[in-house]
Amino acid sequence: MSHPVPTWASVRPSEQLAGTPAVRRDGHGWLVTPTGTVPASDPDFTGELDHFAADMAAADRAIAKLRTERTAILKDRR
Repeated sequence: MSHPVPTWASVRPSEQLAGTPAVRRDGHGWLVTPTGTVPASDPDFTGELDHFAADMAAADRAIAKLRTERTAILKDRR
């Protein structure tokens, strides 16, 4: 089965890993720049990308929780 190769113009922000050139599309990792695309097929490298993505998602959840708690505290002060 063929997987669509991302191009710089076709990369959606939701596919991009934290503003890096690393992109996950259809379960495959890619390094995408304006000058070209390279498949990220090394299992150690892609495993680290997956760990980084999981850490970024956990950080995003923690920040969202802090914002929610802060909003609740500010509402209670009114």
